Amino acid sequence: MSSPPSNSSVRPGYHHGDLRQALLVSAKQLIAEAGIENLSLRRLAERAGVSRTAPYHHFSDKNDLLCAIAAEGFRRRYRAAIDSFDDASKTMQEKFEGFVQDYIQFAVDSPEEYELMFGRSIWKQQNSTEELRNVAYPCFQHQVEMVRCWQECGLISGDNALRTSQVIWGALHGMAKLLIDGIYTDTAQIEDMSRCAIKIFINKSN
Repeated sequence: MSSPPSNSSVRPGYHHGDLRQALLVSAKQLIAEAGIENLSLRRLAERAGVSRTAPYHHFSDKNDLLCAIAAEGFRRRYRAAIDSFDDASKTMQEKFEGFVQDYIQFAVDSPEEYELMFGRSIWKQQNSTEELRNVAYPCFQHQVEMVRCWQECGLISGDNALRTSQVIWGALHGMAKLLIDGIYTDTAQIEDMSRCAIKIFINKSN
């Protein structure tokens, strides 16, 4: 792909430092309206009200843009999980309950980000960028460490934190996808669904 022209104009009101974030917001809106396949940097520039070359100063191509959206989602999930788990006022069970419910709620509230974070358009095609890998892998590793702590205190059964994390993640991902795809239509039931999942995973002796 040829390099875009170096001259680019940015709509008045955008500061150089926040244009990238504004482009990410506009990209998620476009994906929600027309799907990933209809997203392009040209359409993104039109939606954001900037010159057609402006997005290229922040994203080399469409894949780079999609990975940036996914990376932003992982950062938000990672920070939220850390903040919740490090909350000294919560018991271990309350931390696990919060993790389950927050995971599903995040997916429902941010479906465009979630689909890119765990979708085939990036991972199956091996299109992940270094930026994305640098936040996605630590995010899952933190989940493994949380599960290890929950196992060590007897809250969750098992002694293989990695495998248990994969099973819990698979269950939550399945529920999240059913809600996002409209198979489960009543999002008001998220709390009840979360409680059910929690009861399944928590050690019966607790």
